[in-house]
Amino acid sequence: MNIILASASPRRRELMKLITDSFTAVSTDADETIPEGIPPMLASEYLSTIKALSVSLKNPDAIVIGCDTTVIADGEILGKPADKEQCRGYMELLSGRTHQVVTGCTIMNGSSTVSFSETTDVTFRKLSEDEIEAYISTDEPYDKAGGYGIQGRGALLVEKINGDYFNVVGLPVSRLNQELNKLLSSIKEN
Repeated sequence: MNIILASASPRRRELMKLITDSFTAVSTDADETIPEGIPPMLASEYLSTIKALSVSLKNPDAIVIGCDTTVIADGEILGKPADKEQCRGYMELLSGRTHQVVTGCTIMNGSSTVSFSETTDVTFRKLSEDEIEAYISTDEPYDKAGGYGIQGRGALLVEKINGDYFNVVGLPVSRLNQELNKLLSSIKEN
């Protein structure tokens, strides 16, 4: 069975290899605009479905996995910071507080679709201005939701997490593996 990961993220590609080496990864051209009225906690699942669908339409016989990760603080989604000032604002907001990292996953196979979200609570230490300045002066934060990468120097900002570490990196490996195995079992039975 052909498995396609609908993601250009090198982090997701590496994590997907923990589940299987038998997959291809493709980037999507899906519109990632979140419509009005979708609650922040459901946004990543919505976007994962859009991404999976855009690839599934071109590959109807494949199992397509779409993913999206959002960082949510005070009920607001913190996207990829556009610049140093926005990144500084994110760090100041997250400093000394707990926020949620939500990864939505959608698995499509023909007319069958399974979607789920995994949530991990991440607590940052209280950060000094110097620590914030040092971190935002690196290249690391600018291509990551919430402006930090827990698998890199962002780990130095984190006091604790409650939930799946890999979810914070961008792919809830254990849950995705379980859902994918359920789907593969049902395909074999039919």
